[in-house]
Amino acid sequence: MRKVLPLFLAFLVMACQGPEPRKPVKVKSGSFIKESVERNRKLLAEEEERILRVIENDSLKEYTSTSEGSWYAYDLKNEVSDYTPQTDDLVRYTYTLLTLDNDTIYTPEEIGLQTYKVDKQELFPGLRNSIKLMKEGETATFLFPSSLGYGYLGDKNKIGVNVPLKAVITIFEIERETVNETP
Repeated sequence: MRKVLPLFLAFLVMACQGPEPRKPVKVKSGSFIKESVERNRKLLAEEEERILRVIENDSLKEYTSTSEGSWYAYDLKNEVSDYTPQTDDLVRYTYTLLTLDNDTIYTPEEIGLQTYKVDKQELFPGLRNSIKLMKEGETATFLFPSSLGYGYLGDKNKIGVNVPLKAVITIFEIERETVNETP
């Protein structure tokens, strides 16, 4: 019994140790992510260069850059109002989507009149940001790099992978969100 007890205690102590983690077979260096970031930077630079050439060739419009990375020019500007859509407002609008070469992708007839609850519904990033810049009754042309359009997936229909877009957006109505106050 005396010989068995130390052996049992030694076995018990060894059994209480946690399992040894296995060492990875392959060690990932993170180079894929670095390469992907570099590839995306190069793609964005090329798309911005194309957009700047479009702006340069369009002498009839004066384009302004946005903080989000797109450019826009007014086709019809509302000089009377200064109200732009805020969170929870309902905006009624239409838009046309084109390539930077002015090939039509979607017409307003195909898209139809849209109603958007600001910041509460999903739109592609460029359109979501653009609507917030516009006032009721305005029409503007926006130029988006693919990262603000449909990106590397496209829309799985007419818009391919990494396609920069031109959008002509018209805001028909902005219905302000009213806050119900209870006494």
